Amino acid sequence: MRPLARYRAGDVTLLSASEPAGHVALAFTERTGGVSAAPYESLNLGASCGDDEASVRENRLRALAAIGAAGLEDRLVCPKQVHGDHVVLVRSAAAGELEAARDEAAAGADAVVCTAANVPVLLCFADCVPVVITCPGGFAVAHSGWRGTIARISEKAARALVAETGCGPSELRAYVGPHIKAADYEVSEELLGRFVDAFGDGVALDGRHLDLEFAVVSALEAAGVEPGRIEAADVSTASATHRFFSYRAEGGRCGRHGALAVMGERPWAWPEGALANDQGEEARA
Repeated sequence: MRPLARYRAGDVTLLSASEPAGHVALAFTERTGGVSAAPYESLNLGASCGDDEASVRENRLRALAAIGAAGLEDRLVCPKQVHGDHVVLVRSAAAGELEAARDEAAAGADAVVCTAANVPVLLCFADCVPVVITCPGGFAVAHSGWRGTIARISEKAARALVAETGCGPSELRAYVGPHIKAADYEVSEELLGRFVDAFGDGVALDGRHLDLEFAVVSALEAAGVEPGRIEAADVSTASATHRFFSYRAEGGRCGRHGALAVMGERPWAWPEGALANDQGEEARA
């Protein structure tokens, strides 16, 4: 898999597609460039972890601006994540339909499929696996913790995206964001056994270490995503807390970085002033 590219837009640092994904802007935020105080410093996008509401609101404005979605904050869809497999469908930016979809998301969901232009979607993370899937006519954003992974939330989101857009599975592209890697993720023998039964021996590494990425990629491929059209972050959140939030490494008191996507009416390009660099040694620290 190709690694995600790293960009800086103002003070905000992002991981994103190595090349533009059609009409969809997508990014996984790092934790710098925001206004939150410890232990949420600084670009915390999560509204349910104890941070100041005004700080979270400002951070979200900065993140949206960094992907070229300034002014769309009133349309933001940000579900209450419940470690399930419910997928919310956003088909229109019309006020009534969008409000109904936002209410559904607020009641509990772990994936959003969006085929409406100018409707940004945000899901939040601090070790779980963020997934963005794109195709002509829409995108999906999924939250895949261990429960969502074993429930194949990314596969369900991909299949829902195909059904909504009418595209073929071969047109899908998938982006796996920063998450806890297997070397940092030791689990019980019982849980590891469940994953081996569901995804095969490749999901288990070095005793009781669980490779969530292996399982997520397997689920994406089961939905028809071609291996060469998957990009992933080459960094573990638990080993890089200077860049990302990690619930496990930070003892449960931390902010949340985000997976953001929005579809425009024209092919997307990085906002003027965004600087790209490869992941390099710092990104792997």
